[in-house]
Amino acid sequence: MRETVSQSALASAVSKAKWRLLPLFVVMFIVNYVDRVNVSFIKPQLEASLGIGATAYGIGAGLFFWGYALFEVPANMALERLGARRWLTLIAAVWGALAALLAFVRDADEFYALRFLLGAAEAGFFPGVVYYFTRWFPSSERGRAMAIFLSGSAIASVISGPLSAGLMSIEGMGLHGWQWMVLIEGIFSVGMAGILWVWLDSLPGEARWLSPEERQALSSAVESERAAAITRPKAGLGQLLLDPKLLFFCWVYFAIQLTIYAVTFWLPEIIRGMGGLSNMQVGLFNSIPWLISVAGMYLFAVAAARRPGQQGWVAVALTVAGVGMFAATLGGPVAGFVCICVSALGFKSAASLFWPIPQKELDPRAAAAGIALINSLGNLGGFFAPTAFGWIKETTGSVTWGLHGLAASSLLTAALVLLVRFRRA
Repeated sequence: MRETVSQSALASAVSKAKWRLLPLFVVMFIVNYVDRVNVSFIKPQLEASLGIGATAYGIGAGLFFWGYALFEVPANMALERLGARRWLTLIAAVWGALAALLAFVRDADEFYALRFLLGAAEAGFFPGVVYYFTRWFPSSERGRAMAIFLSGSAIASVISGPLSAGLMSIEGMGLHGWQWMVLIEGIFSVGMAGILWVWLDSLPGEARWLSPEERQALSSAVESERAAAITRPKAGLGQLLLDPKLLFFCWVYFAIQLTIYAVTFWLPEIIRGMGGLSNMQVGLFNSIPWLISVAGMYLFAVAAARRPGQQGWVAVALTVAGVGMFAATLGGPVAGFVCICVSALGFKSAASLFWPIPQKELDPRAAAAGIALINSLGNLGGFFAPTAFGWIKETTGSVTWGLHGLAASSLLTAALVLLVRFRRA
């Protein structure tokens, strides 16, 4: 009888946690993602205002990810010490302020510096939320929670085009439309930091919105899973860097992010190649692949829940991404855009399907550092992709070879994901 009551309390606690936490984190991910990628919509204006070319734009867009990579592991360790509520509130306020300052850059060096600092400020958010889920949701619930959370980036990509185009129409007070766009979006992030402070609790035991029975049931379920997953002495950062399993996770995520950010930063430029489109039309077209990917992420998550085999589903999603990227080079601009829509369904789904694997395989005591390391090294794809595309565009006049490279990377990684198998110590 007591076990039945405990299971009922656990189910009730998980349901309440989902409804309270996931909508907030989805909104925060939307805000976070918009602040990091909004430069893709102001590429022509930035180049004209700062006197830079495609290569310099690509470097500036990508420098975000060096700041992200260098500060991510320390940021997640700070989260463990300070607690999720304090740390996530602090970094949201800082990244919002830095995002707003982009409106006032005067030259390429300031652009580079601000993008690097923005990456450093945002570094703790995504891995912090992934680690936060390990403290709030039993393993059986994390896959669905991650899929819902990651839908935030897809939703952000859907709305960021029309939103940015609309904000760019604002003129006045000595500022151009692109300056108003980044200023307003940054200020909104600062405001969201206040909501995080009011709404979040670091651990289930601190949640007053749960009953005592629910707090106890959820805390016990999560902590018992953490204890059961500990199989060896805690690894230090140096050992993590030499762990083949962790390096494999880093490569898989790097390949996924390589494609995501190449499309994110260059899709508006590809769409403009279709000819005769206004900023608003470019923004609306830019939303289409990401809208498709939202549906794809949900369908892949449902399929993976019904037929277990997470690695197999990651491989299928990466194959869809690779085939779509290669096909995008075979026709004209319109056919290429359609193929990128298909590819987006694959690479965004691969991102959401990927995270439950390291969450399950990593020692819980090293989970915060391990997740941060995977995300930081993997997100360097966000530097290499726009930088390489900028160089390819200036050298060849098109991005065809860049799309070929993304296709090869996705297909190779799909094969590796199918071949690798894990054994617990």
